[in-house]
Amino acid sequence: MLKQWLAVLLVMGTCSFATFAQRPRAITSDTPQPANVAPPPAPSTVKAKYEGGVFGYPHKKTGTLTVDDSNSRLIFRDDKQKELFSIPFGAITGAYGDVHSVQPKAATVISNVPTIFALPARMVKTNVRYLTIQYDDPDSKVAGTTSFRLDNQQLLESVLYSVATKASLTKRGEVYVRKKD
Repeated sequence: MLKQWLAVLLVMGTCSFATFAQRPRAITSDTPQPANVAPPPAPSTVKAKYEGGVFGYPHKKTGTLTVDDSNSRLIFRDDKQKELFSIPFGAITGAYGDVHSVQPKAATVISNVPTIFALPARMVKTNVRYLTIQYDDPDSKVAGTTSFRLDNQQLLESVLYSVATKASLTKRGEVYVRKKD
């Protein structure tokens, strides 16, 4: 009987210690806050996957996203470098970066097969980064929201900053918007 009580106390002590060790730390006012520093300059062309949102282009495509300074526009080209569409900087009304945690297809398949690996496979997640752009083009009278999947967070931040700067957008929190005249 004593051994059972000792085992219960040991388990409870371990659980309470683990709970105490996981509590969040308080932020003190003397902690220096990082300044808003511009990200490194974006390359003129980056690999991207078009996720949808432009009228006339309903399918996802892999290609490149180019910041065209000379013509003041953002261009998406497919794998063969054929221009599919462009968005003029003047038509961009908002832009932001977004990160989603998704389960890879292989992990989804393994998690649905009744094996010992099913439970750990359900915990496998990857972060997917999206550049989301809202636009309203007065020339074509088309408006919408489109998104592009980018490789990493640093690339997302630099492309977002570059597009927002060239489109004369103002930062509000984590998003960039065009102020109304």
